[in-house]
Amino acid sequence: MSMRLAKALLCAFLSGFGCCVTAGETGVTANGVLIGMTAPFSGPNGVYGLDMKRVIQTYFRQINEAGGIHGRMLSLRVLDDGYETERAVANTKALINTEKVFALLASYGSSPTTAAMNEAFGVARVPLVGAISGADSLRQSPKDSSNNRYMFNVRASYANETEALVKHLVSLGMKNIAVVYQNDGFGKSGLDGVVGALKQHRLAPSAVASVERNSVDVAQAVEQIAGVNPQAVIMVTLYKPTAAFVRGMKKADQMPQFMTLSPVGAELLVQELGEQARGIGISQVMPSPWNDTTPLAHEYRKLIGPQGKPSYYGLEAYAMARVLVEALRKAGREPTREGLVNALESMHNLDLGGYRVSYSAQERSGSRFVDLTVIGPDGRIMH
Repeated sequence: MSMRLAKALLCAFLSGFGCCVTAGETGVTANGVLIGMTAPFSGPNGVYGLDMKRVIQTYFRQINEAGGIHGRMLSLRVLDDGYETERAVANTKALINTEKVFALLASYGSSPTTAAMNEAFGVARVPLVGAISGADSLRQSPKDSSNNRYMFNVRASYANETEALVKHLVSLGMKNIAVVYQNDGFGKSGLDGVVGALKQHRLAPSAVASVERNSVDVAQAVEQIAGVNPQAVIMVTLYKPTAAFVRGMKKADQMPQFMTLSPVGAELLVQELGEQARGIGISQVMPSPWNDTTPLAHEYRKLIGPQGKPSYYGLEAYAMARVLVEALRKAGREPTREGLVNALESMHNLDLGGYRVSYSAQERSGSRFVDLTVIGPDGRIMH
């Protein structure tokens, strides 16, 4: 009797007792693959998540219209976490345990994603591709942290960004450099990056102040930073507190060189500050979304169409989705979560079109690409 026939007879026998149920990987059916996403879609940072969601849904629709991945259509299940850590963890657990997603895509924030990794998707062995975070906690080697095995970053780290910012300021002869940071994982990771980068030049921050998450109460931060008359201020904050802080400093007759990191969202900062945004320097972890000579940016702009508004966040969401789709293709016709992890780990120097990501069994950084930009006349982002 062949092994196949023996298994068939055993299955037929056990089926009478309800014990023979065959099923594929969670989140995968004959016709589809379900992907989960938790991000802020409401609150002061909801505009970030909404932009990312629109781009990913549009790209999935494009993939599906072309036949899907190995004949399966991609679906995106989204939950709003409001950029709150506890909600992000709860959402991640719900996506895995209740919604039964196959994998996760495009999370938002350092504290929310780190907590979700250590309490939810890392423990459940469900891979996440991409997070709007440069925190070191998400970039540890799997040999040092088993949960990190399931975290695949697509952007550079905050250490990469702050190193570029500090190097630029020091090259201009500036030594009196202050820092204002958001009091959470994002801000603290960025602060650590600035302190480390300044130390390489035998410097230290001339003043440090913090702003609470989801708050625009910057009065105390302005008072502390203005007290040292800084030549430059590096702001590790999102667009609303950044705008409030810049206004507060200018009202206090302080005109330092303002610098900030990519999560601020250059386009949103311009909308919030208007002409007062002019001259602010911003580190970017994606190529310019307006540069058609970069294939990734060209394809992104083609995807969103002439009515779409290009943004760095939108381009990053597109890059994240591209990495996931490429990994799904490599994972084969019968994808498993472990197969997806292996496919991602096999991506060495993957070229998305002028932007490269790279992983291995012990490497989760993805990219070290950093570009410095400045807000010019009429809110244009200049290189």
